[in-house]
Amino acid sequence: MSVATELNGSGNGEGDGESSPEKLLTPVLSAFWDQPDSWTLETYKRHDGYEGLKKALAMAPDDLIAYVKDSGLRGRGGAGFPTGMKWQFIPQGDGKPHYLVVNADESEPGTCKDIPLLFANPHSLIEGIVIACYAIRSSHAFIYLRGEVVPVLRRMHEAVREAYEAGYLGRDILGSGLDLDVTVHAGAGAYICGEETALLDSLEGRRGQPRLRPPFPAVAGLYACPTVVNNVESIASVPAILNRGKDWFKSMGTEKSAGFTLYSLSGHVTSPGQYEAPLGITLRQLLDMSGGMRHGHRLKFWTPGGSSTPMFTDEHLDVPLDYEGVGAAGSMLGTKALQCFDETTCVVRAVTRWTEFYAHESCGKCTPCREGTYWLVQLLRDIEAGKGQMSDLDKINDIADNVNGKSFCALGDGAASPIFSSLKYFREEYEQHITGKGCPLDPDLSTVWADEPRHISEVNA
Repeated sequence: MSVATELNGSGNGEGDGESSPEKLLTPVLSAFWDQPDSWTLETYKRHDGYEGLKKALAMAPDDLIAYVKDSGLRGRGGAGFPTGMKWQFIPQGDGKPHYLVVNADESEPGTCKDIPLLFANPHSLIEGIVIACYAIRSSHAFIYLRGEVVPVLRRMHEAVREAYEAGYLGRDILGSGLDLDVTVHAGAGAYICGEETALLDSLEGRRGQPRLRPPFPAVAGLYACPTVVNNVESIASVPAILNRGKDWFKSMGTEKSAGFTLYSLSGHVTSPGQYEAPLGITLRQLLDMSGGMRHGHRLKFWTPGGSSTPMFTDEHLDVPLDYEGVGAAGSMLGTKALQCFDETTCVVRAVTRWTEFYAHESCGKCTPCREGTYWLVQLLRDIEAGKGQMSDLDKINDIADNVNGKSFCALGDGAASPIFSSLKYFREEYEQHITGKGCPLDPDLSTVWADEPRHISEVNA
């Protein structure tokens, strides 16, 4: 179903006009996910598909870049860098080929927005690609997709085939003189390839490892040529901006975080899923729409942007979910992956599982990340099993500090974030693992994920 359709009957029943789904949600990318064959060109064109492209081709490339920049669109892949400004960095008149690379290697734990988008509405990305390539004077674009999601890969290939057949890709697109080819590339499941320079190395056939910068991709990216690397949602949002206008886009969100976005709500909630809403909405509002936490339980901690962002607690329910609001509260919006955990979840266990993931996915290129994540795992496993010492708490904090900001890419920062924030909010729970020789929660109730709600009257403290 589309977000709007799915939520019409899932609220808490209080429904005053302000908190109703119709008022808070802004289905654009997800507007027709519930329709039969939503992924086809025919369905996409029934919903103003490729109309934004026609308007874009009537503009000069530089004017198009300025228009997207003025809209306030920021990258939806985590960093929130202004999209139009990223396009503007591409040098012109350099005599080199220019490339657009779409990062669809979605792998941040808790993040699930780009894959559903590509599965249900792939043509929004293709239209956005054509617009972006026209703006940066590129004749070849690449979509780097996770190889494990074979159904999405097949659907993406079919959408590209339809676009070629209809004249939206290939030679002289819509009589504009623009020639553009799109290559869909399947990755091999490496988390590090979500980092843009590691992704470029992988595309070139090398082992995916981050590059030293400068030079930046805008100057020397794919095949040492000027390259723009954008997230799926960033590019897919561009057609609607062109079709409906930048003022329409800026009417949503906040002054510095404009527009709509996809929030991935998961964990111990009644109705997890994709919620397309303006930037600046709060978790409290999203939980109201999704039926709240699972029956009989309360929120304990949550992540605003996936496991690599510092965690929040129930004290942060009213933090505006935009780049400035989340940053001011001490975390990062990231990929808007809202993982919600109730009181049955052991914080130490959750942080240990996340750290094991980062240790496993470290590419090993730099010492702080390679060695730091390994030793964090060893210490956290001991603490979780009740074999730790009080001095271990300062030790894991110190190791995380030696990883944070000192590794070759942001993977090290992501591994350190849950350590710092969990010690800040739940140090007592770590201490209970040490003094009590194990988890203070009942093992049968302590869950990182739960398939079925468990009704309990209390949890051992």
